[in-house]
Amino acid sequence: LAYQKSSLDLIPLLEVASGAFRERFASRGLTIQLSLPDSMTVFGDRDRLMQLFNNLLENSLRYTDSGGGLHISAEQRERMVLLTFADSAPGVSDEQLQKLFERFYRTEGSRNRTSGGSGLGLAICLNIVEAHGGTIRVDSEVGKGSTFVITFDV
Repeated sequence: LAYQKSSLDLIPLLEVASGAFRERFASRGLTIQLSLPDSMTVFGDRDRLMQLFNNLLENSLRYTDSGGGLHISAEQRERMVLLTFADSAPGVSDEQLQKLFERFYRTEGSRNRTSGGSGLGLAICLNIVEAHGGTIRVDSEVGKGSTFVITFDV
């Protein structure tokens, strides 16, 4: 992927990305909740970061049970930005968790085209985050949900 980095505010990007998904979430009985500061500047590629956020939103939309939701939060800790995408049930098992960022991997319940995609979304997320010098990890508990935590240096 090509990158054209500049100093940019992540908050409008998160607001636009989540706003674009709000109707789709609502149609599946899901909510999107934001806990964001007024601004948060990083050195990054606007288009690739939008792709990152869209992939994470799409992932939550596809794999969160109706009646649940996604909570997106952001905070700055000293010289680091911390973004959290936390969704509700069903979550994934420890075995599935270890493979989530592998190319073409799709969890057991998502191996057909109606519920899942190509299995590239989270692999692309990893690529984008690493190209920005950041980290991405996921914690999940079956029956509770999954939390993706992204960090970037500022």
